[in-house]
Amino acid sequence: MLEGVLIAESLRVGAEPAGVPLRVTKITRVAVEGAAAGQPGQWTLLDFADAERPAERPADCLAPAGGWYVNYNTGTEAFVVFAGRVFRYPRRQTEGRLPAQRYARSLGIPEAQLDWED
Repeated sequence: MLEGVLIAESLRVGAEPAGVPLRVTKITRVAVEGAAAGQPGQWTLLDFADAERPAERPADCLAPAGGWYVNYNTGTEAFVVFAGRVFRYPRRQTEGRLPAQRYARSLGIPEAQLDWED
């Protein structure tokens, strides 16, 4: 089973995430403090789960600007997906997480947003 969070505002305009296997389990609207340049101050969080194998297709759907990513996990692996780039590593492995965090920082993603769960 894979589980994760997709921020609706991270989808590029015109994106149709058809073929992305996910079942929305919860929708939450939140105010965001310290949003990065190009990010709105309110986000719509789509918690999802699915029994399908992880897909890397969200990389094709994310807006290239604004420092967006989607993260999800299986029982053993963590995925952090940016527009055009995917990081995959064993869950709870600090060394595997570091390259994704470095890349996120290079995009200007604030430190507070590097708190994805793995």
